[in-house]
Amino acid sequence: MNAKFFDLKKEKQDRMINAALKIFALNGYSHASTDEIVKEAHISKGLLFHYFESKIGVYSFLADYSAKYFALELSSAIDVMERDYFKIKKMVELAKMQTMKTYPFMLFFINTMKKETHPEAVNATKDQKIQYENAIGTVYARAEAESFEGPNSDAYLKMLDLTLEALTEDHLRDESFNAESQYKENVSYIDVIAGLFKKES
Repeated sequence: MNAKFFDLKKEKQDRMINAALKIFALNGYSHASTDEIVKEAHISKGLLFHYFESKIGVYSFLADYSAKYFALELSSAIDVMERDYFKIKKMVELAKMQTMKTYPFMLFFINTMKKETHPEAVNATKDQKIQYENAIGTVYARAEAESFEGPNSDAYLKMLDLTLEALTEDHLRDESFNAESQYKENVSYIDVIAGLFKKES
């Protein structure tokens, strides 16, 4: 990546980043097109390749930028003294909301990046995946076991994660996404599952 990219006006940086996040998130690495990225960003292909020399250059930049950006949002949203799993989960959702106010497709991109199978993309982003997983893992490692353990705990927590991810991605796909509304909706689902744990404990 050309370091001069960060000399651009912030509005133009974010327009290019958001366009690339959206195209890669919706299509995956193999099917994403730089033609679609420049069309979405309202820039020329020459300008894109001036700052990012190739498609994989754009993709690897996004992976690095996203992992670092979300880690900063997590550090701002998380109370390191909190030990209740579901309260921590709400803080993570708050970090996601703050992230998606600026970059709506960033978490969607991270999720698709984690599932990516194209060898070039996998190789270029392995460090960023580890960075992201470590950031999330460190946050949840603080949770006390009694706040989330019980009958069917693994199934409930997996169902919750898949539900929150699907809800957000559905709203992004149909262009009905609003970061604050999504946060409130996701928190309501967290409360439902937290209530089930209380009943089963």
